[in-house]
Formats: sequence, C-alpha cells, structure tokens
Amino acid sequence: MKKLTLILSLFLATTFIATAQNSEEKDIKDIQAVLKAQRLAWSKDNIEEYMEGYWKSDSLAFYSANGITQGWENTLERYLKAYPTKEHTGKLNFRINAITKITEGAYYVLGEYHIKRDVGNADGIFMLVFKKIDGAWKIIADTST
Repeated sequence: MKKLTLILSLFLATTFIATAQNSEEKDIKDIQAVLKAQRLAWSKDNIEEYMEGYWKSDSLAFYSANGITQGWENTLERYLKAYPTKEHTGKLNFRINAITKITEGAYYVLGEYHIKRDVGNADGIFMLVFKKIDGAWKIIADTST
C-alpha cells in the first residue's frame, strides 16, 4: 500500500509540474505573439494597432525619460506626437532578454528595442509588465529609455 501511495504521489507531482511548465510555455508564447504583433504594426506605421498590446485603461502606466504618462489615451497621444510620420516610426525590432513569471497571470519582460529610420535610428531598453486581462495578455506598465 505504501508503494502504491508513493507511486501515485510521484505521478501526481510529475503531472502537476508538467502542466505548470506547459502553462508557462503557452503564456510566454502568447506574450511573444503580442510583441510580434506590436513590432509588425509599428513597422507599418500603425501606432493605433501597436497600442492594442496595451491595457486600454486609465491605469496604464508608461515611464520614460520624459516622465510618467498615465492612461491608454495619453500614451497613444504621446506616441503620435513623438512619432508623427513613417520616417519617425521606421522599422522596429526587439531583442527579448527575459520573460519572467511574477505570479499567476503576470509576467515581466526585459528587452532592447532598435528602430531603423530615415530621421536617425533609435535604440533603448525596456521593461514591460504583462497581465492577463479578460483572457488576453496586455501591457499594464512600460518603462522604456
């Protein structure tokens, strides 16, 4: 009986670990898909579509060298003002250095961005906080330099 209990416990533990790993792998792939969609939208000079990766809320926080921008609408306005034409948006690429689980339904992403453009290239680093909201991964906080 003890052997059966031990075997059953090991089986359940292995199953639980495998399920948790599969869940995290899916979360990371889904977050990467959001970032890819943003990269493609940005490179098409479609900032409104790019913003679909962000939480559409007044609680969205965007931190940059110019200070804090609070809210989705204000963040959209900031992007449209800073990147008014295709020459300013250029072609965006990311280098993702880490995607780390914070808690169930939340991750942070560390990375670098590189924008090739006619008005001069732009490079920097970022940390994003993603949260699963209504079944979709959304950026709830962005710190970019």
